[in-house]
Amino acid sequence: MDTISAKIDTRLYRTEITSASDNVLISDEPQELGGKNLGLNPTELLAASLASCTVITLRMYINRKQWDVSEINVKIDFERDSERSVSVFTRKIEVIGEVDETQRQRLETIANSCPIHKTLTHSIEIKTTLI
Repeated sequence: MDTISAKIDTRLYRTEITSASDNVLISDEPQELGGKNLGLNPTELLAASLASCTVITLRMYINRKQWDVSEINVKIDFERDSERSVSVFTRKIEVIGEVDETQRQRLETIANSCPIHKTLTHSIEIKTTLI
């Protein structure tokens, strides 16, 4: 189980996020929403999870196959369509290196297999307890 903790004090809307392994990052809201733009906002963090999981998964696969790829870039656009009640992630992947069309198709399949992609495309259950 991965455990993440978040805490906020009286500073609008600066949030300190800590992992079980004691890594820390700051999330915030932009100034126009009352924050100080000190870190990614929660929506950006969600998109960042998909982006980072994608590049890490691709790098692991590429390294295992020993393909000549120097860099992988992912851009995620995220929008909510309230009329259809759906959230849409648009992911664009750039692979810099020597890959042919067959390898590119395989990389797309691998990208769609990253753990965060699987989480976001399957049922999610959130259990909440106020303590």
